Amino acid sequence: MKTSDNSKKKKDKILPWWVELLFVQIGLPDKLLIKILKTKKEVKELIKNDKKLLIKFLFIVATLAYFYPAIKHAKNKLDCEAIAKNYITKNKNPIGINKKEIKMLATNFCYGGEEIYEIENLKN
Repeated sequence: MKTSDNSKKKKDKILPWWVELLFVQIGLPDKLLIKILKTKKEVKELIKNDKKLLIKFLFIVATLAYFYPAIKHAKNKLDCEAIAKNYITKNKNPIGINKKEIKMLATNFCYGGEEIYEIENLKN
């Protein structure tokens, strides 16, 4: 009788909602469930054994994710300044303007300034 009681207990266990949905209702293959459960067990063991390594990894990822927008914005500004500087030297008449002033005008242009259009007017 004890064996039948144990088998009833196993049969009466409530399945997790995701198992019920994916494998009972939708009908995904049982091999996939076995792989998922095996992977879940391995991940639990990995977390249990390598907590410090995982915390360091998550800290590095969080730091990179935090600083990425600032780095991208700075790169875009530098690219804009380089393009504006090339535009000034090729299309405008920068005679009498030194390199620092060209860089200043390029920076001003990238921030929405319009002094770049007055270079030719200064010469006249």
